[in-house]
Amino acid sequence: MAKTDAYRNGAALADDGPEDEFLRPAAVPSPRARTQRPAPRQTDEETDGEEVFLRSRKRVPVRRGILPPFLTRTAPGRVILAVSALVVIVLFVLAGLAVKNFLDHDPRFRIDSASSIQIDGNSQLTRADLLTVFGADIGRNIFFVPLAQRRRQLEQVPWVAHATVMRLLPNQLRVSIVERKPIAFARVGNQIKLVDADGVILDMQPAALAAKHYSFPVVSGINPQDPLSVRRPRMAIYQKFMNEIDSSGEKLSKSMSEIDISDPEDVQGLVSSGGSDILLHFGEDNFLNRWHEYQAHLAEWKQQYPRLASVDLRYDHQVVLKMADAPPPAPVTTVAPAATPKQSAPQARPVAHPHRKRA
Repeated sequence: MAKTDAYRNGAALADDGPEDEFLRPAAVPSPRARTQRPAPRQTDEETDGEEVFLRSRKRVPVRRGILPPFLTRTAPGRVILAVSALVVIVLFVLAGLAVKNFLDHDPRFRIDSASSIQIDGNSQLTRADLLTVFGADIGRNIFFVPLAQRRRQLEQVPWVAHATVMRLLPNQLRVSIVERKPIAFARVGNQIKLVDADGVILDMQPAALAAKHYSFPVVSGINPQDPLSVRRPRMAIYQKFMNEIDSSGEKLSKSMSEIDISDPEDVQGLVSSGGSDILLHFGEDNFLNRWHEYQAHLAEWKQQYPRLASVDLRYDHQVVLKMADAPPPAPVTTVAPAATPKQSAPQARPVAHPHRKRA
């Protein structure tokens, strides 16, 4: 029986299928159809000759707990488990108390004498000076010594910068200290003492001071009544001044007998020249160049102003020279009918000496 299909308002036999397909435009496959192509379906004839094998599923092993199910799933078991845990905790607590009692009262952990305290790092301080901090610990159990408190007490000693205190079982203490290093002499009232970089005043016996042969300039402007927050920045200015003055390798700081750092914006140095002292004002920076300027014009200034007492080098285009006061005239004993009043000598004023500084 012939079948007909409608094609372009005409009729065609079904047998003309290939020709019809040739004339029909090819359908454009969609992107989804390109990516997902169904697998060809097997016919019944193809599957009849093949045996179908089913893969068995792998069994997942079930983990069992350490405790038997009786202790975790039944009420009596849970009670037994809770009582057992409580007993274990009590045993641990009793064991800890027993160990603590043994450590606290056993005589082997007692500090018998001062020989059980080791001290390292002291050169300025004697052993006796440091053992005064541990006087209450002789005969005490080593675990009862407050290490943090002893460390703070050691660091309150002026010569001690840092301290470490530790226990050495069974009955010894080890103390390590870092001492402060003096970098200058400080004028404190009418006394001369040592001072370190933090501005801490350090005392030393005159015999020990003479044995050390320290060669420092005397620093004024460090007051023990001022807090360390004030003294420490001033000592930093002093170190900056000394490092810059000696940076050329000439050791110019040795020619200065005293340095005044009471004013951080004007470092002053006292130098000796021709049997008299001259006070130099260096300002707060450019210290080495100002010193060279002073040396270059000193002979000229001394010749022009024999009583030169102070040189202010803080300005860029001029220096200010100040003369020393004229000495009072020597008293003369004369016989006169009436005493005449003495006239005071006129005081010299500062002289501004302009000059151009060298580059």
